[in-house]
Amino acid sequence: MVDYQKIFDDIWNGISVFAGVGHQADYIPALAKVNPDQFGMCLQEVSGAVHTYRQADERFSIQSISKVFALAMCLSLKGESLWKRIGKEPSGTAFNSLVQLEVEKGIPRNPFINAGAIVLSDILITELERPEDEFLGFVRELCGEPGVDYNMDVAMSEREHGFLNAAIANMLKSHGTIVNDIERVLMFYFKMCSVEMTCRELAAAFMAFADRSPFCFAGYSLTNSQIKRMNAVMQTCGFYDEAGEFSYLVGLPGKSGVGGGIVAICPQRYSVAVWSPRLNSKGNSVMGMKALELLTTYTEESIF
Repeated sequence: MVDYQKIFDDIWNGISVFAGVGHQADYIPALAKVNPDQFGMCLQEVSGAVHTYRQADERFSIQSISKVFALAMCLSLKGESLWKRIGKEPSGTAFNSLVQLEVEKGIPRNPFINAGAIVLSDILITELERPEDEFLGFVRELCGEPGVDYNMDVAMSEREHGFLNAAIANMLKSHGTIVNDIERVLMFYFKMCSVEMTCRELAAAFMAFADRSPFCFAGYSLTNSQIKRMNAVMQTCGFYDEAGEFSYLVGLPGKSGVGGGIVAICPQRYSVAVWSPRLNSKGNSVMGMKALELLTTYTEESIF
C-alpha cells in the first residue's frame, strides 16, 4: 500500500526551494491579487481513497483546465466530426499565438490552446440552449459538488484585458471557424476559464478520465475509445508549448491552467490535482510541475 501522506511530505521537502520562483498570472488583474505563496495537492485513487495536503480545499480559478470539460462535452455532442474544426497536434507555440493560427488558415492546432477552446465555446453555444448553465452543471456533476461556480470578477477582468483573445476570435470568424457572435463566444469562454474549484474537486472530476467506468454525466456520454483519445490529447497538448517537458519529467496525461492548477491522471490508478499560483515562462505552475515530477519518481508509476 502506497503511503501518499509520506510521499506528500517528501514532495514538499523537495519543492520548497522553488517557493519564491515565478509569479502569478498578473496579465489578468484579478489573478494578480491571488496570494502566490499557497500550495495544495489532492490525489484520489480509483478505489475511492482520497489523500490531501496543505491548501487542497482552497478554491482557485481553473482557467485552461476547463478546456478538458468543454472538450468532453463537444466530443459527446459532435463525435469525430469535431476534428474537422480543430486539430490534435501539439502547438509548439504559446497558447495565445496568432501566428500559427494565421499560417494554418484558421484551424486551431488543438483544443487546449486558446483558439481551440474558443471554437469549443462556439460549438457549445450553437448546440445548447443554455450553455453557461449546462457547462456548469456538467462540471458540478463530474466533481459531485453543487457549490462550484463561475467567478464573474475574474471573467470580467479577462474580458476587459482580453485583447489578444479578441484578435484570435476575429481571425477565427474571418475564416468561418466560429459562427456565433464574437462577443457572445468570448464571454462564454472567459466564464468557463473563471470557474473556481479546489484540488479535491478537480481530482474528483478527473476520475471520470482515470478509471474505466462508463462515462455518463449530466446527459453527456463518452465511449472508452473517446476517453482514451482525450487522454492522448492531454498527454501531447495539455501543457502549452511545454507538453514534451511534462511528458518527459512526469509521464502522465494532464492539463494545466494559468491559475496555477495542474491535474493529471494515472489510468486505472488515480487522478491528482496540484495548485501553486507562481508560474514559469510557459504559463505552468513551477511548484506544481516539480511536485508531479517527484510524485511519479517516488511512486515509480507513470504511463511509460
